[in-house]
Order: sequence, then structure tokens, then C-alpha cells
Amino acid sequence: MPVPLDEYPIHQGPQSMRWFLTSDRNVYDRCIMHALSPDGADQVAVGLGVYPHVGVIDCYVAVRRGRTLTSLRTSGALGDDRMRQEVGPMRIEVVEGLQTVRFVCDGAEHGVEADLTWHGAFPAIDEPRHVRRKGDDVILDAFRFVQTATVTGTVTIDGRAVDATAAGWTGARDRSWGIRPVGLGAPAGKPTDPDMWWCWIPLRFDDFALMLVLEEDPDGYRTINEAVRVWPDGRIEQLGWAEPRIEYRSGTRYPTRARIGLKERGGRELELDIEPLGPMPLSVGLGYGPDDDGWNHGRWMGERWIQRVDHDLDDPAVEARVAWSMIDHAARATLDGHVGHGIFEHMALGRHDPSGFADLSSVAP
Repeated sequence: MPVPLDEYPIHQGPQSMRWFLTSDRNVYDRCIMHALSPDGADQVAVGLGVYPHVGVIDCYVAVRRGRTLTSLRTSGALGDDRMRQEVGPMRIEVVEGLQTVRFVCDGAEHGVEADLTWHGAFPAIDEPRHVRRKGDDVILDAFRFVQTATVTGTVTIDGRAVDATAAGWTGARDRSWGIRPVGLGAPAGKPTDPDMWWCWIPLRFDDFALMLVLEEDPDGYRTINEAVRVWPDGRIEQLGWAEPRIEYRSGTRYPTRARIGLKERGGRELELDIEPLGPMPLSVGLGYGPDDDGWNHGRWMGERWIQRVDHDLDDPAVEARVAWSMIDHAARATLDGHVGHGIFEHMALGRHDPSGFADLSSVAP
């Protein structure tokens, strides 16, 4: 049977839009949207995903206020109408494609409410196609676009509201689709070392936006290198081979500062200075990773599942989980005299020779 999307001239292959062109069970299509106050004390992350080959749609909103992280997650059965991005009390509305997107959470009975809108500050841009292998197995083959934004609206936790409009919040959002591990996943194959060094850095300045995507193998071989400046008229300026220098808190791999060397065409050198202001660990409340308090993206939880979880980021048990998580840090940045804000997403897991990490147990001196 056809689905409503089949009414539109958007097909990418000779079959219904109900189906992806691959039979891989790990097919997904989802977004994540970030918002943060200028001082980084308040931070919100919202995500919605569909997983067609396991029949699941899920959504979450996570709110960090200082060192307290509150997350509301919901999941259900994926229907045929993919134009309707709604599950449980949460929904995403595309008000104007690539320009204005609204998120609403009517979760008052769980103490979590939100009505936030992302207004594109600069044009959305494509990122490089991302392929990652674990041994010989392709575990990620995805495409993504990203955009920085101004964020307006309110978010309320247990009756305490924050006005993002008045506080001058900024943000970033992306949408990605393709193949990545979904739900409980397939049985594990031959064991491999869990090495990963990664930076994903969307930053909004008054006059331009920056987007950096960097990934390296354990020996420092760069598998992705994208460093661009986005201008209001849509021009995309390449900023050469990014040279990162990341400082970590002693005894940990928690970043305290990042300095990244960039270069304009013609040879003028720039330094991007990034100050992390507060953490949003993706595997604590947001569902990234194999198990997050009994849930992760794409896992079948039943027809109408909803759960609130609260975490104290200073709790030693939570700190232990954060140490193994990719973290989206609210960040302040400076470049060539300009000050901007956005997300510094970073993970340094396992061996990474350029950072001085010899193995999984290595930490900063």
C-alpha cells in the first residue's frame, strides 16, 4: 500500500517512500536540535527519530540547568504518515523548510513542558557523508545537514519556566539519515577496540557561522576534515586543514579548552578558541549508546511508552557514565576578534596518539 509521502515527486528509487532502498535493519532518519543560554548555564537538546525497519518512532527532550539534567523520553509504533513528526506528548513542526522548526512538549503531568522554535541564522549546509567501520562491518553510513539558529520560546521544569527569547538563546540543529546502530542491535561479531576521536562543532557568530567536523583514527589519520565558514549570502568558505589542540582536566578526558588552527585562502592563519561551558552527555538521558536507563534510540518499548529521568551530574555514579559518553558541551568561542556560541561535541575514547592516550585507560596527566 502507498503512504502519504508517495503523493509527492520526491522518490529516490523505484519503490514506495515507505521503504528505504536498503534492507539493513539499522536504517534511521532523525534530528537533534540544541539550544543554550549565552553563559551556558541552561542547555536543551531535543531529538526525534524514525526507524522504519523496526517500526519505531521515538523522541526526547533533555534540559540541563546548572548541574541537573532532566530528560523526558517517549516512544511508540511508527505509522505510515512520515509527515507527522509526533509521538506521545512531543511533536516537531517544520514551519518553513530549512528556516524555521518548532518543537512542542505537552508533558505537564511529568513536569516537563516546552515550546521552542529554531530560526535559521545562516543557511543550512551539507556535511561530508560519514562512513565508519568496526572491523570489517559498516556500522555508520549517514548523511547530514546542519544549521545554526536563534532560539525563542519557553521551557518549563516542575513549574519553573525559562524564557529563551528574553535570555538571548542561540542554537544549532541537524538532520541525518542512513544507517547506524538501532535499538538492541544485531549480535556482536569479532571483538574490536572501541577507539574513537571525534569533534562536531557548529558555532554561531553575529556575522557568520562556523562548522567543523573532525574524525581521526588511533594513529591520528584524519578520516573526516571539514572546516568551513558560512556567510549570510550562502557562501561557504573553506578554512583549510584544522589543527586541534585540546586540553583535558588532569586525570580525565574531560575537555577544558580547545584551540583549533585554521587557515583562510591566501594563507592567513586563524585560531579558534573554544571554552566549554557545561556538558550534555548524550548517553545520559538522551538515549545514545547501548543502554540509557533501560532505553536507547530505536528500541521497541511498546505502543505508548514515556519516562522521565533526572541526573545529578556531580553524582559519582553519573560521572562514571559521563566519562564514557560523547558530550555536547555548550560553548563560547572566539575567532579573529569575534565572539560566538554553539556546541562543542567531543569524544576521545581508546587510543589516540596525537592526544597522548596510549589505550582505553589513559588519561590526561
